[in-house]
Amino acid sequence: MASNELVTVTLVTYNSGRYIKRCLESVLAQKGPRIEIIVIDNNSTDGTRAILEGFEERCRIIYNTLNAGFAAAQNQAIELSRGSWILTLNPDVLLMPYFIQALLEAGRLDNRIGTVCGKLLAMSPDFDIEARPRVDSTGIYFTPHLRHLDRGSREVDNGHYLKREYVFGATAAAALYRRAMIDDISLNGEFFDPDFFVYREDADVAWRAQLMGWRCLYTPYARGYHVRAVLPGNRRVLPREINMHSVKNRFLMRMKNMTGDLYRRHWFAITARDLVVASCCLLYEHYSLRAFWHVLKNWRRTWEKRKLIMAHKRVSDEYIAGWFRFEPVSRPAPKKREAVLQSRAQTAES
Repeated sequence: MASNELVTVTLVTYNSGRYIKRCLESVLAQKGPRIEIIVIDNNSTDGTRAILEGFEERCRIIYNTLNAGFAAAQNQAIELSRGSWILTLNPDVLLMPYFIQALLEAGRLDNRIGTVCGKLLAMSPDFDIEARPRVDSTGIYFTPHLRHLDRGSREVDNGHYLKREYVFGATAAAALYRRAMIDDISLNGEFFDPDFFVYREDADVAWRAQLMGWRCLYTPYARGYHVRAVLPGNRRVLPREINMHSVKNRFLMRMKNMTGDLYRRHWFAITARDLVVASCCLLYEHYSLRAFWHVLKNWRRTWEKRKLIMAHKRVSDEYIAGWFRFEPVSRPAPKKREAVLQSRAQTAES
């Protein structure tokens, strides 16, 4: 069933020429709701802009004169958007035709659902899909070490994750956010924290949303494919800037969102992980030592953000603590309209 609601798809490109054409084509082929597409190019130099010019009649495209980072550019796109729902999308994602519709139908089940995510499957940079597809993400979860990981990452897709479930949060590679939640949890008009620049900004949003009483729903009926560049264990092949921001944002995210109760519960695991991170920076990743300077430089601004978040905290310490486990945590979701969503999924796969 088509929807009169407008969904805005926001993409940030930076040297994304290898992927962006197929990504936009999959968005333009979506069935169901009305959509608008806003693309922010962060001063690409690889031919991405030439590709985007071919989509200017069907998308709104902004060409920045510098690389503002993923977080700031997404905020820029959200500010321009008109939709009651915002789908943040990475250029290296391909969507099945009813992806957005399935997310939207799931989001309508409860007004406290602020984020919806689907099942992303892994895809190679050449758009190859394994004969036995592997899961890329079915939502994100946090461990007591304060690591955030993708549920099901690299598992063979053999029938797991077939039920709608509440999860901690969604990867911004393909996350549908309710406008009301964006307005509610934004800090000084900013949804994603621009101090993060890139990486972990979606985990930060997920944590803040949970603190303020919003839920994230996973639905298996929305399916897409994603080229995952950042995986646990592959830091040595990643750009130095990505690794540095990863370290910096681990600490910024904690400063903003960590409650005293959660720290008391997991202080040993947190400290042990901090020692590992600091030791790796001292022994191997000397370039990531800059992260600690950035944290100190932004301390006062980050602390002001923390005060705003804690002033709007609407859930108990017990509730938040329940999400931080060494194994992925999920919680039962509404069963209403199960048949409708399953029918839609079967149609999308045909």
